[in-house]
Amino acid sequence: MYEHLDELEAESIYIFREAFNKFDHLAMLYSVGKDSTVMAHLVRKAFFGKIPFPLVHVDTTYKYPEMIAFRDRMVKEWAAELVVGRNEEAIAAGMGPEQGRMRCCEKLKSEGLAQLIEQHDFKGLFLGIRRDEEGSRAKERVFSPRDKNSEWAYKDQPPELWDQYNTSFSADTHVRIHPILGWTEINIWEYIAREKIEICPLYFAAEGKRFRSLGCMPCTGPIASTASTLEEIIAELRVIKDPERAGRAQDQESDYAMQKLRAKGYM
Repeated sequence: MYEHLDELEAESIYIFREAFNKFDHLAMLYSVGKDSTVMAHLVRKAFFGKIPFPLVHVDTTYKYPEMIAFRDRMVKEWAAELVVGRNEEAIAAGMGPEQGRMRCCEKLKSEGLAQLIEQHDFKGLFLGIRRDEEGSRAKERVFSPRDKNSEWAYKDQPPELWDQYNTSFSADTHVRIHPILGWTEINIWEYIAREKIEICPLYFAAEGKRFRSLGCMPCTGPIASTASTLEEIIAELRVIKDPERAGRAQDQESDYAMQKLRAKGYM
């Protein structure tokens, strides 16, 4: 069962190893969600049980407590290095979604991540985004160059034909690397089921609701669901009509607004 996942797994492991061979000062964004948790599992498969670069987490101070507890427990279990970054200036100034959801994301997430990258001089960052997840992500490449300000020129991306990846960039280029870009939401859940990967409990239904996507508390809500097992979640996804990030308020602003946000360094 799930044999079609073998090819996806092999490609992702190849991308991790290729990036590790080509770039120095790598890190992986760990948002605590299902995608980044699958990525951590793939990394450990690629490097014989180890995570050979830091996991980074951008702390907006608005995450669900269950997410932070799960993050800390898993990082300890994996014996991984965790680097937590915050945009302290924006937090001290009281930045929050009431000042505009996109502005809040830009200040607390995009700028927080940019500060963390600059502070630690990370040349490449693994992210767990997928093309089917949201419109602007469908334009991404596996190896996606950013300028010195971590900004993304989405109209000027290198071609990746026949899985030929460009890994030659100038010294001042920051590279975002997307090992699961070609996976789908159902692929992720099938892989979690097959590999018996532990994930944040918020994904499982309680009192008729569960989270399909995890983010900050003011901007992320649960969906109506009774799916409390992996098999039930997969079955639910085969018939559900709403988009994956329907519960993420910032995604409802507009496709163009999200693209502009991501162009400035958002995940």
